[in-house]
Amino acid sequence: MAGPLDGIKVLDLTRVLAGPFTTMLLSDLGAEVIKIEQPEKGDESRDFGPFKNGFSLYFMSVNRGKRSVTLNLKTQQGVNIFKELVSQCDILVENFRPGTMKKLGLDYETLAVEHPSLIYAACSGFGQTGPMAQQGAYDMIIQGMGGIISITGNPDTPPVRVGTSISDITAALFTTIGILSALHHRNISGKGQLVDVAMLDSLVAVLENAIVRYFATDEIPRPIGSRHPAITPFEAFESADGHIIIAIGNDTLWGKFCEHVNQKQLISDPRFHSNADRTTNHTELFPILSEIMRQRTTDEWLDALEKIGVPCGPVNTIDKVVNHTQVQAREMITNVFHQITGTVKVPGLPIKLSDTPGHIEVPAPNLGEHTDEVLIDMLNITPQEIIQLRHDGII
Repeated sequence: MAGPLDGIKVLDLTRVLAGPFTTMLLSDLGAEVIKIEQPEKGDESRDFGPFKNGFSLYFMSVNRGKRSVTLNLKTQQGVNIFKELVSQCDILVENFRPGTMKKLGLDYETLAVEHPSLIYAACSGFGQTGPMAQQGAYDMIIQGMGGIISITGNPDTPPVRVGTSISDITAALFTTIGILSALHHRNISGKGQLVDVAMLDSLVAVLENAIVRYFATDEIPRPIGSRHPAITPFEAFESADGHIIIAIGNDTLWGKFCEHVNQKQLISDPRFHSNADRTTNHTELFPILSEIMRQRTTDEWLDALEKIGVPCGPVNTIDKVVNHTQVQAREMITNVFHQITGTVKVPGLPIKLSDTPGHIEVPAPNLGEHTDEVLIDMLNITPQEIIQLRHDGII
């Protein structure tokens, strides 16, 4: 069954994570993604571990389903071939530092003259405008600049990085949303446009209540461990054999919990009567609840609290996540077969569509694996011409 983006062709000039994650999602949803890579070297993430039989599983995890074409854009002939490919595609995605594509004569303003229906997505550290537009960035830098590190971790501890490359991933998601929005507009108007997404902008956008709290109170949010800043109790507690998360979001649930643990007096205690009271007096409530929660194992708490409707959950390690029955039932761990690595498990597609579901079937490509077939099929370049292009270092 074809995915929802079946028939859409994407020219992918991205590398490492934010851009490749974007084009991977488009591929998962049915688009044909042609990944343009530098001859001999390719995407630098091909050198990132872990490896299996010499092939990067990092690269595999964000480049599945794509076709790899090597093309030297530092040559005029390489640029000419690229422009011919642009004419055959609907979407171009790149995550170079702003200005790089302009030097090659491949920026949006230039390409849009001949290809007004082209959707050109540029994902960068700071976006195409502003005083820092020309600067490069990495996830850790953006996590620091974007403030998320300042509210992550426990109080009075050194800065702690969010455990995934959150600024890359959020930028990828916003870039994907931007592309799909532009695609919808093009379907109506016939006109393409530039999609400009910055990692810093993306991270600021997901700070949600931290920004609201600052403007409302003039107080700078600080790290507060696992707890929620406005709902209490809503955090991780130590159990008899690990940790358990409880999320009591209203006074009714609070009452059910207190009755279950034989602590009815906490319901009428003025310090803990309402959610606002409990949040204000968290310092006094936390040790009381901590003593209670240490009396049972995590599984015992899960069983008991689920029966009375109190939201709760374990703190799973990754091995437990990938083997969880819910994760498995939703096909969030799937297999792809690659000729070098054999079968590899990768994360599944979280977007579930009833009529045109996406698919994950094809692994990440070897460097230049599809160069010949793409140039022959899309541009009618002859096999003899391909031999000469390879000899000249163009592909």
